[in-house]
Amino acid sequence: MKFDIITIFPHILDSYFNESILKRAQRAKLVKIITHNLRDYAIGKHKKVDDSPYGGGPGMVFMIEPLFKCLNHLKKIGARPPKPWRRRVILLDPAGKQFNQKMAAVYSKLDQIIFICGRYEGVDARVDKLIDEKVSIGPYVLSGGELPSAIIVEAVSRLLPGVLGKMESLQYETFSGKKSDIIEYPQYTRPENFKGQKVPKVLLSGNHAEIEKWRKGKKK
Repeated sequence: MKFDIITIFPHILDSYFNESILKRAQRAKLVKIITHNLRDYAIGKHKKVDDSPYGGGPGMVFMIEPLFKCLNHLKKIGARPPKPWRRRVILLDPAGKQFNQKMAAVYSKLDQIIFICGRYEGVDARVDKLIDEKVSIGPYVLSGGELPSAIIVEAVSRLLPGVLGKMESLQYETFSGKKSDIIEYPQYTRPENFKGQKVPKVLLSGNHAEIEKWRKGKKK
């Protein structure tokens, strides 16, 4: 799966994407994560990508033309005929639909996700014609869309076959059930007794039927 991230800070996520699960997934060619510098598609000597808003107001707004050019380029290099290329263009926006595990599962069936990471006061509203949806990671405001894009990349990537060691590990995870509010049962490991806090006896019994019953009872 291919993730393309449009940003004015193309190296801001380098460290995170080159560690742990995502690093291994890229090495195994299960995912491809590429950041694109929006300034490469800007016009003029100073590579300007933002301007003051019409009608006045504080801050700066991303201009539509660099985004249009960048998206056109990414769509052209993303096509893989004759198979239909399943792609979604997402603008990270605090006012967008709040991301959840169900959306991650839907996205994991795609071939490519293109993220637009805004900054400053936002993006020219004409971007709506270029995107498929606006997505938020929560009811709060960040300075840019880079961190939200990283969160979505990880949430989607770990659902892809081969990214995690065992797909069975996804079966009982939080939010992995039929209901979106299922919470994973409590987990314990050594030592059996830590400062008076003991592991539940049923987990030490070896009775798998009773253990499964206990676990189901502990889910919320």
